[in-house]
Amino acid sequence: MRAARSFARGEGFTIIELAIVAFIIALMAAIAIVTIGSERRDEELVKEAERLDALFDYVREQAELQTRDYGLLVSRTGYKFVVFDVITGQWRPAEEDDALRERKFPEGILPGMVVEGRPIVLDKKRDDDEKKKKGVVDYTPQLMIFANGDLTSFEVTLERGDENARLYTDEQTNIKLLRPGEIEQPTAPVRAVRQ
Repeated sequence: MRAARSFARGEGFTIIELAIVAFIIALMAAIAIVTIGSERRDEELVKEAERLDALFDYVREQAELQTRDYGLLVSRTGYKFVVFDVITGQWRPAEEDDALRERKFPEGILPGMVVEGRPIVLDKKRDDDEKKKKGVVDYTPQLMIFANGDLTSFEVTLERGDENARLYTDEQTNIKLLRPGEIEQPTAPVRAVRQ
């Protein structure tokens, strides 16, 4: 008799315990399905595009504050901001500001660039080796950020695999960023005012 009572009290599971275990299993399965099924974004690509976007805002602000022309020089491996030196009449790296230092793209990221509607060939074959030997390096930028905050119309794409991020200017020279998977939102057309 005593054995029957202990079996009834302590040896089995209650319905509430079984329901809790079933709930936990279902919750873990749902999380696994959502994690596996959701699109995985290339966070390194997104981070690099967001950094470039933030640097553009910073450079525009610096150009206006210092009344200096800046530029962006992009290659297949990285990019650097340059500044126009009015004393020498030449472009040079913006070395005095660590935020504008030369940066390398993370491995596998391929840049593309269009300026004023024209595709730019990055790392085009020039007589760079001969110029470097003579001590002359051309820092002429592909893209200009003027002292008044205006900039040349551009589009920079960063691609890795089938994902890409796009940084571009709209009609009012506002800089827009499209992360991987985002779609450009159409702007409302400007309507003429009736008089």
